[in-house]
Amino acid sequence: MALAPETVSYSSGRGRGVLLASVLGSSMAFLDSTAVNVALHALGEELGTGLSGLQWTVDAYLLTLGALVLTGGALGDAFGQRRIFLAGLGAFAATSVLCGVATSVGLLAAARAAQGLGAALLVPTSLALLRTSFSEQDRDRAVAAWAGLSGVSTAVGPLLGGWLIGVWSWRAVFFLNLPLAVLAALAGRRFVPDIAPSRSVRELDYGGALSVTLGLGGIVFALIEGPVHGWSTLSVASGLGGLFALGLFVLLQARGAHPMLPLGLFRSRTFSGANLTTLTVYFALGGAIFFVVLALQQEVGYSPLEAGASLLPITALMLLLSPSVGGLAQRVGSRLPMLVGPLVCAVGLALFTRIEHGGSYVGSVLPGAVGLGLGLALTVGPLTATVLDSVAGSQAGIASGFNNAVARIAGLLAVALLPGVSGLAGQSGTDFLAGVHRALWLCAALCVVGGVCSWLFIPGGNRGDATKPG
Repeated sequence: MALAPETVSYSSGRGRGVLLASVLGSSMAFLDSTAVNVALHALGEELGTGLSGLQWTVDAYLLTLGALVLTGGALGDAFGQRRIFLAGLGAFAATSVLCGVATSVGLLAAARAAQGLGAALLVPTSLALLRTSFSEQDRDRAVAAWAGLSGVSTAVGPLLGGWLIGVWSWRAVFFLNLPLAVLAALAGRRFVPDIAPSRSVRELDYGGALSVTLGLGGIVFALIEGPVHGWSTLSVASGLGGLFALGLFVLLQARGAHPMLPLGLFRSRTFSGANLTTLTVYFALGGAIFFVVLALQQEVGYSPLEAGASLLPITALMLLLSPSVGGLAQRVGSRLPMLVGPLVCAVGLALFTRIEHGGSYVGSVLPGAVGLGLGLALTVGPLTATVLDSVAGSQAGIASGFNNAVARIAGLLAVALLPGVSGLAGQSGTDFLAGVHRALWLCAALCVVGGVCSWLFIPGGNRGDATKPG
Protein backbone atom coordinates (compact mmCIF):
# COMPACT_ATOMS: atom_id res chain seq x y z
CA MET A 1 0.00 0.00 0.00
CA ALA A 2 1.37 3.43 -0.90
CA LEU A 3 2.45 5.69 1.89
CA ALA A 4 0.62 8.93 2.54
CA PRO A 5 2.58 11.89 1.17
CA GLU A 6 3.45 13.20 4.63
CA THR A 7 4.99 9.94 5.92
CA VAL A 8 8.34 8.26 5.26
CA SER A 9 9.40 4.61 5.18
CA TYR A 10 11.60 3.29 7.99
CA SER A 11 13.82 1.43 5.54
CA SER A 12 14.39 4.44 3.29
CA GLY A 13 17.33 6.83 3.46
CA ARG A 14 14.96 9.61 4.47
CA GLY A 15 13.52 7.45 7.23
CA ARG A 16 16.99 6.83 8.64
CA GLY A 17 17.61 10.57 8.46
CA VAL A 18 14.48 11.28 10.52
CA LEU A 19 15.58 8.69 13.09
CA LEU A 20 19.07 10.24 13.20
CA ALA A 21 17.66 13.72 13.88
CA SER A 22 15.34 12.40 16.58
CA VAL A 23 18.02 10.36 18.36
CA LEU A 24 20.60 13.16 18.25
CA GLY A 25 18.09 15.68 19.61
CA SER A 26 16.94 13.56 22.53
CA SER A 27 20.48 12.32 23.20
CA MET A 28 21.68 15.87 23.78
CA ALA A 29 19.28 16.24 26.69
CA PHE A 30 19.97 12.75 28.09
CA LEU A 31 23.75 12.93 27.67
CA ASP A 32 23.95 16.40 29.16
CA SER A 33 22.02 15.52 32.30
CA THR A 34 24.14 12.41 33.01
CA ALA A 35 27.50 13.97 32.15
CA VAL A 36 26.89 17.04 34.32
CA ASN A 37 26.62 14.85 37.45
CA VAL A 38 30.18 13.68 36.79
CA ALA A 39 31.33 17.30 36.34
CA LEU A 40 29.91 18.61 39.62
CA HIS A 41 33.00 18.08 41.76
CA ALA A 42 35.32 19.75 39.24
CA LEU A 43 33.10 22.75 38.56
CA GLY A 44 32.46 23.18 42.27
CA GLU A 45 36.20 23.48 42.91
CA GLU A 46 36.82 25.88 40.01
CA LEU A 47 33.85 28.14 40.74
CA GLY A 48 34.35 27.97 44.51
CA THR A 49 30.83 26.82 45.38
CA GLY A 50 29.47 24.53 48.05
CA LEU A 51 26.71 21.96 47.97
CA SER A 52 23.91 24.50 47.46
CA GLY A 53 25.63 25.78 44.30
CA LEU A 54 25.89 22.23 42.99
CA GLN A 55 22.23 21.67 43.78
CA TRP A 56 21.29 24.72 41.70
CA THR A 57 23.49 23.51 38.83
CA VAL A 58 21.35 20.38 38.60
CA ASP A 59 17.97 21.73 39.68
CA ALA A 60 17.87 24.90 37.57
CA TYR A 61 17.90 22.66 34.48
CA LEU A 62 15.41 20.12 35.85
CA LEU A 63 13.09 22.90 37.02
CA THR A 64 12.42 24.43 33.62
CA LEU A 65 12.54 21.09 31.82
CA GLY A 66 10.12 19.37 34.20
CA ALA A 67 7.73 22.32 34.40
CA LEU A 68 7.61 23.06 30.68
CA VAL A 69 7.93 19.67 28.97
CA LEU A 70 4.15 19.49 28.51
CA THR A 71 4.14 23.01 27.09
CA GLY A 72 6.95 22.02 24.71
CA GLY A 73 4.84 19.18 23.38
CA ALA A 74 1.84 21.48 22.97
CA LEU A 75 3.98 24.04 21.09
CA GLY A 76 4.99 21.29 18.67
CA ASP A 77 1.33 20.54 18.03
CA ALA A 78 0.54 24.24 17.54
CA PHE A 79 3.50 25.35 15.39
CA GLY A 80 4.62 22.05 13.84
CA GLN A 81 6.94 19.45 15.34
CA ARG A 82 9.77 20.14 12.89
CA ARG A 83 9.79 23.88 13.57
CA ILE A 84 9.79 23.51 17.37
CA PHE A 85 12.39 20.73 17.19
CA LEU A 86 14.78 22.99 15.26
CA ALA A 87 14.05 25.89 17.61
CA GLY A 88 14.83 23.64 20.57
CA LEU A 89 18.14 22.61 18.99
CA GLY A 90 19.14 26.23 18.50
CA ALA A 91 18.15 27.21 22.03
CA PHE A 92 19.90 24.22 23.59
CA ALA A 93 23.11 24.83 21.65
CA ALA A 94 23.20 28.57 22.44
CA THR A 95 22.56 28.06 26.14
CA SER A 96 25.15 25.26 26.26
CA VAL A 97 27.72 27.85 25.19
CA LEU A 98 26.55 30.13 28.02
CA CYS A 99 26.97 27.24 30.47
CA GLY A 100 30.46 26.52 29.15
CA VAL A 101 31.70 30.11 29.59
CA ALA A 102 30.02 30.80 32.95
CA THR A 103 32.38 32.43 35.45
CA SER A 104 30.24 31.99 38.59
CA VAL A 105 27.77 29.46 39.88
CA GLY A 106 25.00 32.08 39.67
CA LEU A 107 25.61 32.60 35.95
CA LEU A 108 25.88 28.86 35.44
CA ALA A 109 22.56 28.22 37.19
CA ALA A 110 20.86 30.90 35.07
CA ALA A 111 22.29 29.38 31.90
CA ARG A 112 21.22 25.90 33.03
CA ALA A 113 17.65 27.16 33.55
CA ALA A 114 17.68 28.55 30.01
CA GLN A 115 19.13 25.26 28.78
CA GLY A 116 16.18 23.48 30.39
CA LEU A 117 13.85 25.62 28.26
CA GLY A 118 15.58 24.32 25.14
CA ALA A 119 15.36 20.76 26.44
CA ALA A 120 11.63 21.22 27.10
CA LEU A 121 11.24 21.84 23.37
CA LEU A 122 13.56 19.01 22.35
CA VAL A 123 12.48 16.11 24.58
CA PRO A 124 8.79 15.85 23.56
CA THR A 125 9.24 16.82 19.90
CA SER A 126 12.14 14.44 19.25
CA LEU A 127 9.81 11.51 19.95
CA ALA A 128 6.80 13.18 18.34
CA LEU A 129 8.77 13.42 15.07
CA LEU A 130 8.65 9.63 14.86
CA ARG A 131 4.91 9.58 15.45
CA THR A 132 4.18 12.17 12.75
CA SER A 133 6.85 11.23 10.19
CA PHE A 134 6.54 7.43 9.96
CA SER A 135 3.65 5.37 8.69
CA GLU A 136 1.72 3.38 11.28
CA GLN A 137 3.30 0.07 10.29
CA ASP A 138 6.83 1.51 10.70
CA ARG A 139 6.24 3.51 13.88
CA ASP A 140 6.91 0.76 16.42
CA ARG A 141 10.23 -0.13 14.76
CA ALA A 142 11.28 3.51 14.78
CA VAL A 143 10.36 4.00 18.45
CA ALA A 144 12.20 0.80 19.43
CA ALA A 145 15.33 1.95 17.57
CA TRP A 146 15.04 5.39 19.19
CA ALA A 147 14.79 3.86 22.67
CA GLY A 148 17.81 1.63 22.13
CA LEU A 149 20.04 4.31 20.64
CA SER A 150 18.99 6.86 23.27
CA GLY A 151 19.87 4.30 25.95
CA VAL A 152 23.35 4.01 24.48
CA SER A 153 23.77 7.79 24.71
CA THR A 154 22.74 7.67 28.37
CA ALA A 155 25.41 5.05 29.01
CA VAL A 156 28.09 6.94 27.10
CA GLY A 157 27.37 10.28 28.80
CA PRO A 158 29.17 9.71 32.13
CA LEU A 159 32.15 8.04 30.41
CA LEU A 160 32.57 10.74 27.78
CA GLY A 161 31.99 13.48 30.32
CA GLY A 162 34.55 12.01 32.70
CA TRP A 163 37.13 11.70 29.93
CA LEU A 164 36.58 15.29 28.73
CA ILE A 165 36.90 16.63 32.27
CA GLY A 166 40.17 14.74 32.71
CA VAL A 167 41.80 15.89 29.46
CA TRP A 168 40.39 19.42 29.38
CA SER A 169 37.76 20.88 31.73
CA TRP A 170 34.20 20.47 32.98
CA ARG A 171 33.32 23.15 30.43
CA ALA A 172 33.85 20.64 27.62
CA VAL A 173 30.74 18.76 28.80
CA PHE A 174 28.63 21.68 27.59
CA PHE A 175 30.60 22.42 24.42
CA LEU A 176 30.08 18.79 23.37
CA ASN A 177 26.48 19.70 22.56
CA LEU A 178 27.49 22.00 19.68
CA PRO A 179 28.55 19.40 17.06
CA LEU A 180 25.59 17.21 18.03
CA ALA A 181 23.21 20.15 17.55
CA VAL A 182 24.67 20.96 14.12
CA LEU A 183 24.30 17.34 12.94
CA ALA A 184 20.75 17.10 14.31
CA ALA A 185 19.76 20.40 12.67
CA LEU A 186 21.18 19.35 9.28
CA ALA A 187 19.34 16.03 9.46
CA GLY A 188 16.14 17.71 10.66
CA ARG A 189 16.08 20.30 7.90
CA ARG A 190 16.88 17.79 5.17
CA PHE A 191 14.87 14.72 6.14
CA VAL A 192 12.02 15.56 8.55
CA PRO A 193 8.69 16.28 6.80
CA ASP A 194 7.19 19.70 7.53
CA ILE A 195 3.74 18.57 8.65
CA ALA A 196 0.97 21.07 9.35
CA PRO A 197 0.18 21.86 13.02
CA SER A 198 -2.52 19.74 14.65
CA ARG A 199 -3.91 22.34 17.07
CA SER A 200 -4.49 26.08 17.32
CA VAL A 201 -2.12 28.47 19.08
CA ARG A 202 -5.16 29.74 21.00
CA GLU A 203 -5.40 26.36 22.74
CA LEU A 204 -2.04 26.73 24.51
CA ASP A 205 -2.26 26.92 28.31
CA TYR A 206 0.06 29.84 29.07
CA GLY A 207 -1.38 30.37 32.55
CA GLY A 208 -0.80 26.73 33.46
CA ALA A 209 2.79 26.82 32.22
CA LEU A 210 3.58 30.00 34.15
CA SER A 211 1.91 28.93 37.41
CA VAL A 212 3.54 25.49 37.54
CA THR A 213 6.98 26.99 36.80
CA LEU A 214 6.61 29.66 39.51
CA GLY A 215 5.23 27.09 41.93
CA LEU A 216 8.06 24.61 41.51
CA GLY A 217 10.65 27.41 41.45
CA GLY A 218 9.43 28.89 44.71
CA ILE A 219 9.40 25.56 46.52
CA VAL A 220 12.82 24.53 45.21
CA PHE A 221 14.34 27.88 46.22
CA ALA A 222 13.03 27.42 49.76
CA LEU A 223 14.24 23.81 50.00
CA ILE A 224 17.76 24.64 48.80
CA GLU A 225 18.40 28.00 50.43
CA GLY A 226 16.48 27.54 53.68
CA PRO A 227 18.66 24.79 55.24
CA VAL A 228 21.89 26.52 54.11
CA HIS A 229 21.24 30.19 54.92
CA GLY A 230 18.48 29.86 57.48
CA TRP A 231 14.72 30.16 57.10
CA SER A 232 14.65 33.85 56.34
CA THR A 233 11.57 35.81 55.36
CA LEU A 234 12.59 35.36 51.71
CA SER A 235 12.87 31.58 51.98
CA VAL A 236 9.55 31.18 53.80
CA ALA A 237 7.77 33.58 51.44
CA SER A 238 9.23 31.74 48.45
CA GLY A 239 7.95 28.39 49.71
CA LEU A 240 4.48 29.72 50.54
CA GLY A 241 4.32 31.55 47.20
CA GLY A 242 5.28 28.34 45.43
CA LEU A 243 2.48 26.43 47.16
CA PHE A 244 0.01 29.16 46.21
CA ALA A 245 1.13 29.05 42.58
CA LEU A 246 0.75 25.25 42.45
CA GLY A 247 -2.74 25.61 43.91
CA LEU A 248 -3.51 28.15 41.18
CA PHE A 249 -2.19 25.68 38.60
CA VAL A 250 -4.65 23.01 39.80
CA LEU A 251 -7.49 25.55 39.67
CA LEU A 252 -6.58 26.57 36.12
CA GLN A 253 -6.45 22.95 35.01
CA ALA A 254 -9.89 22.29 36.52
CA ARG A 255 -11.57 25.34 34.94
CA GLY A 256 -9.55 26.05 31.79
CA ALA A 257 -10.97 25.41 28.34
CA HIS A 258 -7.72 23.83 27.08
CA PRO A 259 -5.73 22.66 30.15
CA MET A 260 -2.21 21.34 29.66
CA LEU A 261 -3.04 18.57 32.17
CA PRO A 262 -6.70 17.42 32.05
CA LEU A 263 -7.54 16.42 35.62
CA GLY A 264 -9.87 13.72 34.30
CA LEU A 265 -6.74 11.60 33.74
CA PHE A 266 -6.57 11.01 37.47
CA ARG A 267 -9.92 9.25 37.45
CA SER A 268 -7.86 6.27 36.32
CA ARG A 269 -6.64 4.54 39.48
CA THR A 270 -3.91 2.87 37.43
CA PHE A 271 -2.66 6.18 36.00
CA SER A 272 -2.51 7.77 39.45
CA GLY A 273 -0.78 4.76 40.98
CA ALA A 274 1.79 4.50 38.18
CA ASN A 275 2.71 8.13 38.61
CA LEU A 276 3.06 7.71 42.38
CA THR A 277 5.50 4.89 41.67
CA THR A 278 7.31 7.15 39.19
CA LEU A 279 7.58 9.92 41.77
CA THR A 280 9.07 7.71 44.47
CA VAL A 281 11.43 5.63 42.30
CA TYR A 282 12.78 8.55 40.27
CA PHE A 283 13.14 10.66 43.43
CA ALA A 284 15.33 7.89 44.83
CA LEU A 285 17.24 7.49 41.55
CA GLY A 286 17.90 11.22 41.12
CA GLY A 287 19.09 11.63 44.70
CA ALA A 288 21.25 8.51 44.66
CA ILE A 289 23.08 9.32 41.42
CA PHE A 290 23.72 12.91 42.56
CA PHE A 291 25.23 11.85 45.90
CA VAL A 292 27.03 8.67 44.85
CA VAL A 293 28.94 10.31 42.00
CA LEU A 294 29.82 13.29 44.20
CA ALA A 295 30.91 11.11 47.13
CA LEU A 296 33.09 8.88 44.93
CA GLN A 297 35.06 11.91 43.73
CA GLN A 298 35.00 14.09 46.84
CA GLU A 299 35.47 11.44 49.51
CA VAL A 300 36.85 8.23 47.94
CA GLY A 301 39.21 9.87 45.43
CA TYR A 302 37.78 8.65 42.11
CA SER A 303 38.68 10.60 38.98
CA PRO A 304 35.76 11.97 36.89
CA LEU A 305 36.23 9.14 34.38
CA GLU A 306 36.29 6.49 37.11
CA ALA A 307 33.18 7.96 38.73
CA GLY A 308 31.36 7.96 35.40
CA ALA A 309 32.39 4.40 34.60
CA SER A 310 31.48 3.13 38.06
CA LEU A 311 27.74 3.31 37.34
CA LEU A 312 27.93 1.82 33.85
CA PRO A 313 26.47 -1.54 35.07
CA ILE A 314 23.16 0.23 35.73
CA THR A 315 22.63 1.22 32.10
CA ALA A 316 24.16 -1.99 30.75
CA LEU A 317 21.71 -4.13 32.73
CA MET A 318 18.77 -1.98 31.63
CA LEU A 319 19.73 -2.29 27.96
CA LEU A 320 20.36 -6.03 28.27
CA LEU A 321 17.27 -7.00 30.27
CA SER A 322 14.57 -4.53 29.18
CA PRO A 323 13.40 -6.55 26.12
CA SER A 324 12.99 -9.71 28.22
CA VAL A 325 11.19 -7.80 30.98
CA GLY A 326 8.84 -6.33 28.36
CA GLY A 327 7.92 -9.83 27.21
CA LEU A 328 7.41 -10.95 30.80
CA ALA A 329 5.10 -8.02 31.50
CA GLN A 330 3.05 -8.88 28.43
CA ARG A 331 2.49 -12.39 29.83
CA VAL A 332 1.98 -11.79 33.56
CA GLY A 333 1.04 -8.10 33.62
CA SER A 334 2.92 -5.09 34.97
CA ARG A 335 1.88 -5.40 38.61
CA LEU A 336 4.43 -8.05 39.62
CA PRO A 337 7.54 -6.51 37.98
CA MET A 338 6.48 -3.07 39.25
CA LEU A 339 6.34 -4.52 42.78
CA VAL A 340 9.58 -6.49 42.63
CA GLY A 341 11.55 -3.87 40.66
CA PRO A 342 11.38 -1.04 43.23
CA LEU A 343 12.14 -3.52 46.04
CA VAL A 344 15.29 -4.65 44.21
CA CYS A 345 16.16 -0.97 43.66
CA ALA A 346 15.87 -0.49 47.43
CA VAL A 347 18.35 -3.31 48.02
CA GLY A 348 20.76 -1.76 45.51
CA LEU A 349 20.53 1.66 47.18
CA ALA A 350 21.10 0.09 50.59
CA LEU A 351 24.22 -1.65 49.22
CA PHE A 352 25.58 1.74 48.12
CA THR A 353 25.94 2.61 51.82
CA ARG A 354 28.99 0.31 51.74
CA ILE A 355 30.88 3.14 50.00
CA GLU A 356 33.62 4.24 52.39
CA HIS A 357 37.10 5.71 52.46
CA GLY A 358 39.55 3.20 51.02
CA GLY A 359 36.84 0.79 49.90
CA SER A 360 37.31 -1.20 46.68
CA TYR A 361 35.03 -0.80 43.68
CA VAL A 362 34.02 -4.48 43.68
CA GLY A 363 33.21 -4.48 47.38
CA SER A 364 31.59 -1.06 47.86
CA VAL A 365 30.20 0.23 44.54
CA LEU A 366 29.54 -2.67 42.16
CA PRO A 367 26.92 -4.48 44.34
CA GLY A 368 24.81 -1.34 44.57
CA ALA A 369 25.13 -0.61 40.84
CA VAL A 370 24.09 -4.17 39.94
CA GLY A 371 21.13 -4.09 42.34
CA LEU A 372 19.92 -0.71 41.09
CA GLY A 373 20.35 -1.76 37.45
CA LEU A 374 18.34 -4.97 37.96
CA GLY A 375 15.60 -3.08 39.79
CA LEU A 376 15.29 -0.38 37.16
CA ALA A 377 15.25 -2.97 34.35
CA LEU A 378 12.25 -4.59 36.04
CA THR A 379 10.51 -1.28 36.69
CA VAL A 380 10.97 1.24 33.87
CA GLY A 381 9.54 -0.60 30.84
CA PRO A 382 6.40 -1.96 32.57
CA LEU A 383 5.88 1.42 34.25
CA THR A 384 5.94 3.33 30.96
CA ALA A 385 3.64 0.81 29.28
CA THR A 386 1.21 0.96 32.20
CA VAL A 387 0.99 4.75 32.01
CA LEU A 388 0.15 4.59 28.29
CA ASP A 389 -2.35 1.73 28.71
CA SER A 390 -4.14 3.39 31.63
CA VAL A 391 -5.76 6.16 29.56
CA ALA A 392 -7.74 6.46 26.35
CA GLY A 393 -5.65 6.32 23.18
CA SER A 394 -6.36 9.97 22.37
CA GLN A 395 -4.75 10.98 25.70
CA ALA A 396 -1.63 8.80 25.42
CA GLY A 397 0.58 11.74 24.43
CA ILE A 398 -0.52 13.86 27.38
CA ALA A 399 -0.18 10.90 29.75
CA SER A 400 3.34 10.14 28.53
CA GLY A 401 4.34 13.81 28.76
CA PHE A 402 3.01 14.11 32.30
CA ASN A 403 4.81 10.94 33.38
CA ASN A 404 8.04 12.33 31.88
CA ALA A 405 7.50 15.56 33.80
CA VAL A 406 6.90 13.65 37.05
CA ALA A 407 10.19 11.79 36.59
CA ARG A 408 12.11 15.03 36.03
CA ILE A 409 10.41 16.84 38.91
CA ALA A 410 11.11 13.87 41.20
CA GLY A 411 14.83 14.21 40.51
CA LEU A 412 14.56 17.97 41.01
CA LEU A 413 12.92 17.57 44.42
CA ALA A 414 15.41 14.89 45.48
CA VAL A 415 18.42 17.14 44.87
CA ALA A 416 16.66 20.05 46.58
CA LEU A 417 15.28 18.19 49.60
CA LEU A 418 17.67 15.38 50.54
CA PRO A 419 20.67 17.49 51.66
CA GLY A 420 18.55 19.21 54.27
CA VAL A 421 16.73 16.18 55.65
CA SER A 422 19.88 14.03 55.73
CA GLY A 423 22.02 16.64 57.49
CA LEU A 424 24.23 17.39 54.47
CA ALA A 425 23.43 21.07 54.00
CA GLY A 426 26.51 23.14 54.79
CA GLN A 427 28.65 20.11 55.77
CA SER A 428 31.78 18.68 54.19
CA GLY A 429 34.68 16.38 55.06
CA THR A 430 34.06 13.13 56.95
CA ASP A 431 30.50 14.17 57.86
CA PHE A 432 29.63 14.32 54.17
CA LEU A 433 29.96 10.57 53.61
CA ALA A 434 27.84 9.80 56.68
CA GLY A 435 25.18 12.17 55.34
CA VAL A 436 25.29 10.45 51.96
CA HIS A 437 24.60 7.13 53.69
CA ARG A 438 21.56 8.63 55.44
CA ALA A 439 20.29 10.00 52.12
CA LEU A 440 20.70 6.59 50.48
CA TRP A 441 18.71 4.87 53.24
CA LEU A 442 15.92 7.42 52.71
CA CYS A 443 16.01 6.71 48.97
CA ALA A 444 15.82 2.97 49.63
CA ALA A 445 12.77 3.48 51.85
CA LEU A 446 11.06 5.49 49.12
CA CYS A 447 11.63 2.68 46.62
CA VAL A 448 9.83 0.34 49.00
CA VAL A 449 6.94 2.83 49.06
CA GLY A 450 6.98 2.81 45.25
CA GLY A 451 6.66 -0.98 45.18
CA VAL A 452 3.76 -0.86 47.63
CA CYS A 453 2.01 1.77 45.47
CA SER A 454 2.32 -0.54 42.47
CA TRP A 455 0.83 -3.46 44.38
CA LEU A 456 -2.08 -1.37 45.65
CA PHE A 457 -2.97 0.56 42.49
CA ILE A 458 -1.89 -1.51 39.47
CA PRO A 459 -4.39 -4.22 38.50
CA GLY A 460 -3.29 -7.82 38.10
CA GLY A 461 -3.49 -9.77 34.85
CA ASN A 462 -2.23 -8.57 31.48
CA ARG A 463 -1.85 -4.88 30.70
CA GLY A 464 -5.03 -4.80 28.69
CA ASP A 465 -6.91 -5.03 31.98
CA ALA A 466 -5.72 -1.55 33.05
CA THR A 467 -8.63 0.66 34.00
CA LYS A 468 -9.09 3.59 31.68
CA PRO A 469 -11.06 6.71 32.47
CA GLY A 470 -14.49 6.89 31.02
